[in-house]
Amino acid sequence: MTTATPSITSRNAVVFLAVVAAGAAMYFMRGILTPLVLAIFLAVMIDSFARVLLVRVPKFPPKLALPMAIVLSLLLFGGSVWIVVENGAGFVGQAKAYAPRLNEVIAKVTGLVGMRVPPTIDDLIAQLNPQQYVGVAAQSLQNFASNAVLVLIYLGFIVASRRGFSRKIVALFPHSAERDRSMELFQRIRNGVEQYLWIQTVTGLMIAVGAWAVMALVGLDNAFFWAFLIFIASYIPIIGGAIGCILPPVFALVQFPHSLLPAVILAVALQVIFFVVGNVVQPRMQGDSLNMDPTVVLLSLAVWGALWGVTGMFLSTPLTVAVMLILAQFDGTRWIAILLSEDGDPSGDKAVEHGPAGVAKRGSARKKPSLKKGA
Repeated sequence: MTTATPSITSRNAVVFLAVVAAGAAMYFMRGILTPLVLAIFLAVMIDSFARVLLVRVPKFPPKLALPMAIVLSLLLFGGSVWIVVENGAGFVGQAKAYAPRLNEVIAKVTGLVGMRVPPTIDDLIAQLNPQQYVGVAAQSLQNFASNAVLVLIYLGFIVASRRGFSRKIVALFPHSAERDRSMELFQRIRNGVEQYLWIQTVTGLMIAVGAWAVMALVGLDNAFFWAFLIFIASYIPIIGGAIGCILPPVFALVQFPHSLLPAVILAVALQVIFFVVGNVVQPRMQGDSLNMDPTVVLLSLAVWGALWGVTGMFLSTPLTVAVMLILAQFDGTRWIAILLSEDGDPSGDKAVEHGPAGVAKRGSARKKPSLKKGA
């Protein structure tokens, strides 16, 4: 008696329904999953800090690597909060002082389109009716505070339980071949997340420093705060660059209502900085590490943003890389991973290609995964 093999159409239909069901589950459980995923992301970052200390600092005590990484992460987070608190009040105060100048800019713009009676900023605010958004803003702040507490709780438990990870892997996969394959998948996901973090941090610093220099040169108010916001926004693909290129020139129009030169200089300089870093520096640093189609980067930003909001936008690229690598492990979902990848080889398991001199290209040398501490 032979067992009927499911057709490709029925298998793909099951995969499609499973993807839809998983997306619906992630959307309705976003209140639980978002803090957990953020905590995992932070745990990977802390573990990366710890291994960098062991590799880069000679004779650094291994037992102090993780505590020092946690302290560094807390200092970075505290420094970011301090910058926002220290500069946010002054930024809002200056924005209020810009109201008369903003009315002049609005009058010029409305005059160009033929409007006889231009609206003032007060009229626009009245039409927007900000009172209706007060409750939403208060709820958002409350959710942010509660989510931050959940993230810290999850992070504490994840860091505390990391020592038992190797033993769990051994218990889950008693056969060495399956265990090595699972550890290799975990290392690929971890390396992809770490590479993404490193690239975005370095390129974000380049853009922020260049933008600060130009904004300070033209005399834009709060240049350091703008540079910090541009650095944070650089972790959001595409949208972060658009925000960094548009908002400073717009505020330059408000600050310098009688001259277009500062806004033009800012617009051109920021476009050049983003273009050079995004199209020259970043591709050279990235190489084949992420192996994601550029269209997929844009699509993942929209999908994860719709599922988990701003958090999903920040984590869209590393989450998609992890999903692609996991889907590539199963025959029924490998076709999805191939579509998500850039070169059609999502798991990097193609046959080794050799150049004219017989030198192996990407994927030729792959270290055997281990279960040592920190793996």
